[in-house]
Amino acid sequence: MNAGKIDIHTHIIPEQVPRWADKFGYKGFIHLEHHRPCCAKMMIDDKFFREIEHNCWDPEVRILDCDKHGVGVQVLSTIPVLFHYWAKPQDAYDTARFFNDHIASVVNRFPNRFIGLGTLPLQSPELAIKELERCVKTLKMPGVEIGSHINDWNLNDPELFPVYGAAEELGAAIFVHPWDMMGKEKMPKYWLPWLVGMPAETSLAICNMIFGGVFEKFPKLRVAFAHGGGSFPATLGRIEHGFNVRPDLVAVDNKINPRNYLGKFWLDSLVHDPDMFQLIIKMVGNDKICLGTDYPFPLGEHMPGKLIEQLNYPPDIQNKLMRENALSWLGL
Repeated sequence: MNAGKIDIHTHIIPEQVPRWADKFGYKGFIHLEHHRPCCAKMMIDDKFFREIEHNCWDPEVRILDCDKHGVGVQVLSTIPVLFHYWAKPQDAYDTARFFNDHIASVVNRFPNRFIGLGTLPLQSPELAIKELERCVKTLKMPGVEIGSHINDWNLNDPELFPVYGAAEELGAAIFVHPWDMMGKEKMPKYWLPWLVGMPAETSLAICNMIFGGVFEKFPKLRVAFAHGGGSFPATLGRIEHGFNVRPDLVAVDNKINPRNYLGKFWLDSLVHDPDMFQLIIKMVGNDKICLGTDYPFPLGEHMPGKLIEQLNYPPDIQNKLMRENALSWLGL
C-alpha cells in the first residue's frame, strides 16, 4: 500500500452504466450521457441530475490528483444515488454486484492506490448478507458503504440486525453516508437538501444506532460516519438533555447516555471549519477521526487534509488523522 494520506471518503462510478430502466422495465435509474470529452451528464431517465468530469470514473486521473495533494490511497465507494434501495430487491442485487465488481477491478489494477468498499441491496437483508460475504471473501473488500436509512427503515430497525451481525462476524467496516434527504420536498431552493438535509440525515443515523442499541448488540462493529457526523456533534447537548429529561420517550430501547458512545465510532474530517474540527476531536478523540474529502464533488475538501494541516497538530497526531485511524477503522 502506498504511503501518504488515506482518504476514506471518495466516490466513483463506472464510465459506462447500463440502462437499467430498459433491462428492468421501470424508471428511476441513473445512466451517463458522455456529451463531450472528459464530461458526462448523470441522467435519471430523461431528467438531468448532475454534471461530472472524468475524475469521477477514470482512476488514472484520480491518481494524478492524489499525487498533487499527497494522497497515497483513496477508499472508493459508490455514489449514494446508486444505492437503489427503492428498486426491486433482485434488481438492486444485480446493480450492487455490477458496481462492486467495477470497484474491485479498479483496486485490482492499482492495488497500492485504492481500497474498495461495497454497496448492498439492503432492502433485502438476505441478499445484502449474500453480497456482503462476496465483497469480503471474494472481492477482498474490507467493508461496505450504507445509507443513513433504508427506505422506511432507520438504522435501528431489527430487520437490519442480521446484516450488522454478519458484518461483525466478517470483520467488515461500515461507512454510513447520507442519501434521500429528509424534508427535501420542503427545500426546493438554495441547494438546501445538501446543506441542511444531509447533515441532519447523518445525525438521524447516529441517533438511531445509539438509541436503538445497535452498538450494544454489536460491540465489535466498526462504523464511520460521513461529514464529521453531520449535525450530531453540534446538537449532542440537546440530544443528551432530551435523554435525561424525557427518558420515557428517548431511552425506550437503550438506557445508556448517548454521550457514552463518543469514541466508539469514527467520523471523517469533512467539516470545513477549524473550530468544528477541534470540537469533534475533543468529542470523539484524535484516534477516531479519519481524513475524508468527498472527492470528486464540489462540497468536498478540494485540498485533501488542508484543514488538518493548518491546525498544526504534532506529527504523531497528524499521522493518526491522515492515515493510521483509517487503517484501524478498516481493520487493515
